[in-house]
Amino acid sequence: MSPLRPLRLLIPFVAIAAALVLFVGIGFVSYRGFVGGPQPSAGPCDAGILGEAGLSGRQAGTRAADLSEEQLRNAATIIGVARDIGAPPRAWLVALATAMQESTLRNLDYGDRDSLGLFQQRTSQGWGSPAQVTDPVYSTTIFLDRLLEVPGWERLPVTVAAQTVQRSAFPDAYARWEGLAADLVSTLADVADPANCGPSAATLPEGVARTAISFALGEVGKPYLWGGTGPDRYDCSGLMLRAFQAAGINLPRVSRQQFYAGGHVPIEQAQAGDLLFYATDPSDPATIHHVAMYMGDGQMVEAPYTGEFVRVRPVPWEYEELVPLATRPGTTPNRA
Repeated sequence: MSPLRPLRLLIPFVAIAAALVLFVGIGFVSYRGFVGGPQPSAGPCDAGILGEAGLSGRQAGTRAADLSEEQLRNAATIIGVARDIGAPPRAWLVALATAMQESTLRNLDYGDRDSLGLFQQRTSQGWGSPAQVTDPVYSTTIFLDRLLEVPGWERLPVTVAAQTVQRSAFPDAYARWEGLAADLVSTLADVADPANCGPSAATLPEGVARTAISFALGEVGKPYLWGGTGPDRYDCSGLMLRAFQAAGINLPRVSRQQFYAGGHVPIEQAQAGDLLFYATDPSDPATIHHVAMYMGDGQMVEAPYTGEFVRVRPVPWEYEELVPLATRPGTTPNRA
């Protein structure tokens, strides 16, 4: 694949964007096989993409129209390389968010220690020679090759997938560029919904939230028991299981599974009846260890931990382990 021809600085932005779209192309993306078998269809959507503003620090507020000609040209190169090797649009998004964080989409000939290029790849860590890692086509190709070798990468949040490949000292930093990366894929390649998140979860059927909340409130004061599913003792997911069972919705048994038991919405959009989660790494659903039910008005009901009782308390919105996505049980899961 030959590099893009330099664009004249005086060409209006509209013409630049049009040329880049022609370079990237529009059409069917051929999917190549990934380690671990066929590509799964579902996984967690990213709060940075779903929300207009996202959580504090989750979005940088930069859009494709704010970037320079050089940055747009490098973004188009990344998308073009990814398309040519058959990587799906979500991989384009991961690569763009990574390059924006590492180099602000500039092909740098300097960096921390021996880090170079768009992805700040280190020659001493086996990424290639200085000439190779400062070649946008090569650096994009090797980044994507390593990403696609990660088992289940497509089910990971963008920031987790990027960190798995890059091993950054600031693993959460990639999340702030998810919105920009999605905008670039949409703008330069005319791919709507590149993360394949789909629309926000639908509203719960009439009476479901009220019934589930009423059941949970009726259990307030009962002791916590790990593995308990009632009627006298509960753990966190056991309480949710029985509450929604009373409302006609069957949930999986444990909190990590309950995260996937419905559509996801940013916690800022949580409605009464939605499930809230704690995780040791809020960007990684595999680390979820607690679930509670949102009641509205900033309150939640939960079975907290050993020695405590089912209780109602304010949602700790600033708690560092609060997962930025809530689950609306019984609604269609978002695609990712």
